[in-house]
Amino acid sequence: MTWTLHLLGVGNAGAAPVLGAASAVIERDGAPLLMIDCGQEALSAFLATYGRLPEALFITHVHMDHVAGLERLFYSAYFDPALRGRVRLYVPAPVVPHLQRRLADYPGVLAEGGANFWDAFQLVPVSESFWHAGWRFDVFPVRHHRPDTAFGLRLRGSVVWTGDTRPIPEVLTAVADDGEVIAHDCGLHGNPSHSGLDDLEREYPRELMARCVLYHYASDADGEAMRARGQRVARAGERLALQAPTAEKVTAPPA
Repeated sequence: MTWTLHLLGVGNAGAAPVLGAASAVIERDGAPLLMIDCGQEALSAFLATYGRLPEALFITHVHMDHVAGLERLFYSAYFDPALRGRVRLYVPAPVVPHLQRRLADYPGVLAEGGANFWDAFQLVPVSESFWHAGWRFDVFPVRHHRPDTAFGLRLRGSVVWTGDTRPIPEVLTAVADDGEVIAHDCGLHGNPSHSGLDDLEREYPRELMARCVLYHYASDADGEAMRARGQRVARAGERLALQAPTAEKVTAPPA
């Protein structure tokens, strides 16, 4: 069994049209297992790669470059009898009200009436962890914008996805302690909601930085500048080889 992280996009909100909206897919044996975030560009990249809609997604937070594709996904899933109500959305519980206000509260999701936004999905609010496809995934808070509005994801022993965040050394000490690849928000220059390369180099030990793959940057030029400083910087469409998870699993997940 092989595991990979497919980077659908690596850009920040301003760079998304060129670098793709920050998003990834955890793949098992080349097939999509779980999509992380769903900006407009990310959904397009998923469809172009796999030729079908995602059936399971984890949402880190509700800035539009991470969730705008959910509106398109609603329409596609709602009008597909095989998918309606079956697309799983794993959403951190504190994020659910923000997602409700951002997308689901729009009046008259269908002009004809008779439909609710959530009819297309199976919403699964999550706290510290959740089960998907027989594997336990861990969820942890990050530092982005405001407290309890953004969260990261871990598949123990395999991958940690920080989502948008400032440096979180105290968190990664606990949630990236099993050799995981760490896909980390980082631009050439930081700001109050995002990490800059100087921030990470100052706050993270060398061993941790060696496992980081940086994404969510502003331009190709910024990506090259970070590579010139010896950092591993993700490219849109790249697939990262992952170790097999050491996370808890069940051999026969419930139907």
